[in-house]
Amino acid sequence: MPEPTESIGFVGVGRMGANMSRCLHERGLHLTSVYDVYSAAAVKLSMELGVHQAHTPAEVADRASVIITVVSDDAAMRSIFSATDNTSLLGNARGRLFINCATLSPQTHQDIAGLISGRGGLYLEACMAGSITQARQGTLYLLCGGNPETYARAKVILEALGTTVRYIGRTGEAATVKALVNMVMNSNTAALAEGLGLGAALGIDLALLRDVFSQTGAASRVLETDGDDMQQRAHDCYFSAAHAAKDSAIALDLAQQVGISLPVAQATLAQYRRLIALGKGELDKSAIAELTFVDRVGPPSNLH
Repeated sequence: MPEPTESIGFVGVGRMGANMSRCLHERGLHLTSVYDVYSAAAVKLSMELGVHQAHTPAEVADRASVIITVVSDDAAMRSIFSATDNTSLLGNARGRLFINCATLSPQTHQDIAGLISGRGGLYLEACMAGSITQARQGTLYLLCGGNPETYARAKVILEALGTTVRYIGRTGEAATVKALVNMVMNSNTAALAEGLGLGAALGIDLALLRDVFSQTGAASRVLETDGDDMQQRAHDCYFSAAHAAKDSAIALDLAQQVGISLPVAQATLAQYRRLIALGKGELDKSAIAELTFVDRVGPPSNLH
């Protein structure tokens, strides 16, 4: 890997952002500052890595040539790039490269890219497919969208974060592909929860059932990552139910724009929203199984 020449700041150091920061720090890239709306997270990470704890997003950009954003949703992204707020990232945009790794709507990516370009900065979407563990290990799958020259500048940093870094196309195109990835993943998760829940209700040994699934057309990556967690009720968060709901909703909005009905994705979103309503939105997406095992919360008919 070439010697790092960029100084890097992070805005958003929750589960994913903090572990990406740790990964880049361990790989010798030059981190300068971190910021999070929850200041305790930034304080803890800044002390751990020996970098500056910024009090505003603008302060991160002032100390870095590259700013990586890993925020929760569209509203959070728009807030840190508010044109009317002198604490936002836009004030120090000129000459800087902004890499967004959060899953956002394609339109938000396009709007933010336009704001940054208008202030003389560069923008790249680098949508992540992966978990907290992969963020920590630098083994993410990254889908990138934006100007090819911008992608080339970012590639050294991206290759430190991911084992696969794939250029998709213009701004918004990578976000579109990522929305479809998460929509299918979430639907697979919901289907697996139903299969295991029904198997349990029928008295089938779930270890046996999961093994049969793995050798047949029921196999999936979700079976590998979530099957045992569903059976054991181990829902420590790697990818939250709340984020699953957000991402399925992005895909369904895209479907509405082109006039396509997606009943499976719609049913999956309804299940995740039911889980959130029960106060379980911050559990891992595998917690959707809590809705399908009759000795737990139970199926929808039992949730009155």
